[in-house]
Amino acid sequence: MKLSWTALADDRTADGLAGAWIEIEGWMAGMASAAPQTHFALVAEPACCNDCLPRSAKARIEVFTDEPVLPTGHALRLAGRWCVLQDDAAGWRYQLREARLLPSPVHNGFTRRAALAAGMAGGVLAGLSAWLPDATAAPDEAALAVATQALGDAVTVDLHSHAGSIGGLKRIQEQAPFTPVADPMRAGRMAVICLAMVADTPAIRTTEDKRIRPFRDPAPGELYAYAQQAFGRLHGMVKAQKLGVITDAASMKAAHADRPSVIVAAEGGDFLEGNPDRLDEACEKWKLRHLQLTHYRVNELGDIQTEDPVHGGLTAAGATMIRRCNERGVIVDIAHGTYDLVKRAVDVTTKPLVLSHTSLTMTARPYTRLILPNHAKLVAKTGGVIGVWPPTTIFTTMDEYAAGIARLVDLTSIDNVGLGSDMQGLLSPSIFPSYRQLPALAAALMARGFRREDMLKLLGGNYLRVALATLS
Repeated sequence: MKLSWTALADDRTADGLAGAWIEIEGWMAGMASAAPQTHFALVAEPACCNDCLPRSAKARIEVFTDEPVLPTGHALRLAGRWCVLQDDAAGWRYQLREARLLPSPVHNGFTRRAALAAGMAGGVLAGLSAWLPDATAAPDEAALAVATQALGDAVTVDLHSHAGSIGGLKRIQEQAPFTPVADPMRAGRMAVICLAMVADTPAIRTTEDKRIRPFRDPAPGELYAYAQQAFGRLHGMVKAQKLGVITDAASMKAAHADRPSVIVAAEGGDFLEGNPDRLDEACEKWKLRHLQLTHYRVNELGDIQTEDPVHGGLTAAGATMIRRCNERGVIVDIAHGTYDLVKRAVDVTTKPLVLSHTSLTMTARPYTRLILPNHAKLVAKTGGVIGVWPPTTIFTTMDEYAAGIARLVDLTSIDNVGLGSDMQGLLSPSIFPSYRQLPALAAALMARGFRREDMLKLLGGNYLRVALATLS
């Protein structure tokens, strides 16, 4: 019998199958290494890091296989004996024992562009083989040269970055050296990055299960004081590497990869403490032009995806802050915010919204940073842009990353998708760890059938449109 992940939420269905032989599909998690495993966790969707597990016992399965299974970034199809546990000391609810690996069918990928790239004259099999990722394939020198030429003088943009090693309490305290940003941007033809300081850093930490969570309540004014140091370090890196700072529509339109620039961003509005006058101060003093309302702690502006909701979505202070951003020419980023927060933000904003870094999922589960189709469509409704994340736990090759971007385009439109690398901010490795790889991503998108003008929209043009509609 095939068992779906949604059925696990129903105790009668899942418990009633105890002892039965079932089939289920999911992703491996909970591995300490990349070696073949006979004991691992199975989850409904790829996690943001290999050993990251859902907190809910109904969203994970402990698997014991007869033969070792090689960890992979692809979904697995398993068959085994279903076991239901009661009061397990390790917190498990379900197990799959005597499990064996079954052949996995192809899922979610035969898009219109894949068919065009393959040539429909070759039939369905040709299109299908074009979609299937080749983990060993990489663009050849000719393809990279074509992609680099195609990027040309376009305004390319990364919607979310921490490049330069700008973040962290220790780095600020020790005035740690910066890592190169300007040179990789020039080499890869990346014109602009939304460079974000992390506003809630003093109050969050990575837990033993590789989740980022708040661990204490900051004192009044503490995160505001930290933000002054964090913005200062960001500007120090910008000055040291002779990067430009975009503050208005004219400077955004004039951006060029030969003169790399940043848009100063804040990941989390925690330093504002709900006070819109502090937004004005950050705009004047630190040239802030991109504000992500929330991060890893529920703050005065709204709820987040990775913790239980407190406010029912966007708060009144959050709505006021969006209006002030619209007035001041600050781009509003609703990454990390709950679906209810986004619904309210869509009603409040008069400008397009940005969701700077995430990926699409088709499976609802608690505490995930990924988004469902209805979440994505809300952002698109405002004319906004969604940046697709590149962690290797979701995409194991550049081709898979391009396929993930294509799936979101199919769901929304070519005008609503972008690149959100979270450079130097991921807990897991990245399939896009350097701006030097932008031509490789461009080549992968073009290999999927995207025309040059559409590829340029995805790699910056869509954010450029939002910025020009928002910046004063």
